[in-house]
Amino acid sequence: MNAAVIRYRTKPEAADENQRLIENVFGELAQKTPPGLSYTAFRLADGVTFVHVVDGEGVPDLTAFQEFQRTLPDRLEVAPAREEATTVGRYSA
Repeated sequence: MNAAVIRYRTKPEAADENQRLIENVFGELAQKTPPGLSYTAFRLADGVTFVHVVDGEGVPDLTAFQEFQRTLPDRLEVAPAREEATTVGRYSA
Protein backbone atom coordinates (compact mmCIF):
# COMPACT_ATOMS: atom_id res chain seq x y z
CA MET A 1 0.00 0.00 0.00
CA ASN A 2 1.18 3.51 -0.72
CA ALA A 3 0.55 6.52 1.45
CA ALA A 4 1.56 10.15 1.46
CA VAL A 5 3.19 11.96 4.36
CA ILE A 6 2.88 15.76 4.28
CA ARG A 7 4.80 17.97 6.71
CA TYR A 8 4.73 21.77 7.03
CA ARG A 9 5.12 24.57 9.55
CA THR A 10 2.58 27.31 10.15
CA LYS A 11 3.13 30.83 11.39
CA PRO A 12 2.75 30.78 15.19
CA GLU A 13 -0.32 33.01 15.08
CA ALA A 14 -1.98 30.71 12.52
CA ALA A 15 -1.43 27.34 14.22
CA ASP A 16 -4.71 27.25 16.15
CA GLU A 17 -6.70 28.22 13.05
CA ASN A 18 -4.89 25.52 11.09
CA GLN A 19 -5.86 22.96 13.72
CA ARG A 20 -9.49 24.16 13.66
CA LEU A 21 -9.64 23.71 9.88
CA ILE A 22 -8.15 20.22 10.16
CA GLU A 23 -10.74 19.34 12.79
CA ASN A 24 -13.44 20.48 10.33
CA VAL A 25 -12.04 18.01 7.78
CA PHE A 26 -12.31 15.19 10.32
CA GLY A 27 -15.86 16.28 11.13
CA GLU A 28 -16.84 15.96 7.48
CA LEU A 29 -15.02 12.63 7.20
CA ALA A 30 -17.05 11.33 10.13
CA GLN A 31 -20.25 12.26 8.28
CA LYS A 32 -19.28 10.98 4.84
CA THR A 33 -17.10 7.97 5.82
CA PRO A 34 -15.33 7.49 2.46
CA PRO A 35 -14.45 3.80 2.01
CA GLY A 36 -10.82 2.70 1.93
CA LEU A 37 -9.44 5.94 3.35
CA SER A 38 -7.01 6.23 6.24
CA TYR A 39 -6.17 9.79 7.26
CA THR A 40 -4.31 11.01 10.34
CA ALA A 41 -3.09 14.49 11.24
CA PHE A 42 -0.62 15.41 13.96
CA ARG A 43 0.35 18.71 15.57
CA LEU A 44 3.90 18.28 16.84
CA ALA A 45 5.19 19.41 20.22
CA ASP A 46 6.58 22.68 18.85
CA GLY A 47 2.96 23.73 18.27
CA VAL A 48 3.48 24.92 14.70
CA THR A 49 4.54 21.82 12.76
CA PHE A 50 1.82 19.60 11.32
CA VAL A 51 2.13 16.15 9.76
CA HIS A 52 -0.64 14.50 7.75
CA VAL A 53 -0.60 10.84 6.72
CA VAL A 54 -3.13 9.85 4.07
CA ASP A 55 -3.68 6.46 2.51
CA GLY A 56 -6.50 6.22 0.01
CA GLU A 57 -8.70 8.62 -1.92
CA GLY A 58 -11.41 11.09 -1.07
CA VAL A 59 -9.92 13.87 1.04
CA PRO A 60 -9.61 16.44 -1.82
CA ASP A 61 -13.33 16.04 -2.58
CA LEU A 62 -14.38 17.27 0.87
CA THR A 63 -15.73 20.81 1.21
CA ALA A 64 -13.86 21.25 4.51
CA PHE A 65 -10.58 20.17 2.90
CA GLN A 66 -11.07 22.61 0.03
CA GLU A 67 -11.53 25.39 2.61
CA PHE A 68 -8.41 24.20 4.45
CA GLN A 69 -6.43 24.32 1.19
CA ARG A 70 -7.88 27.68 0.07
CA THR A 71 -6.36 29.59 2.97
CA LEU A 72 -3.30 27.40 3.63
CA PRO A 73 -0.72 29.66 1.91
CA ASP A 74 -1.62 32.50 4.28
CA ARG A 75 -0.96 30.31 7.32
CA LEU A 76 2.37 28.82 6.23
CA GLU A 77 5.85 29.62 7.42
CA VAL A 78 7.41 26.60 5.66
CA ALA A 79 5.78 25.12 2.56
CA PRO A 80 4.46 21.56 2.65
CA ALA A 81 6.85 18.74 1.82
CA ARG A 82 5.12 15.65 0.49
CA GLU A 83 6.74 12.24 0.47
CA GLU A 84 5.31 9.00 -0.82
CA ALA A 85 5.55 6.15 1.64
CA THR A 86 4.94 2.42 1.56
CA THR A 87 2.83 1.01 4.37
CA VAL A 88 4.77 -1.71 6.13
CA GLY A 89 2.17 -2.39 8.80
CA ARG A 90 -0.85 -0.84 10.44
CA TYR A 91 -2.58 -1.50 13.72
CA SER A 92 -5.74 0.12 15.01
CA ALA A 93 -7.59 -0.87 18.18
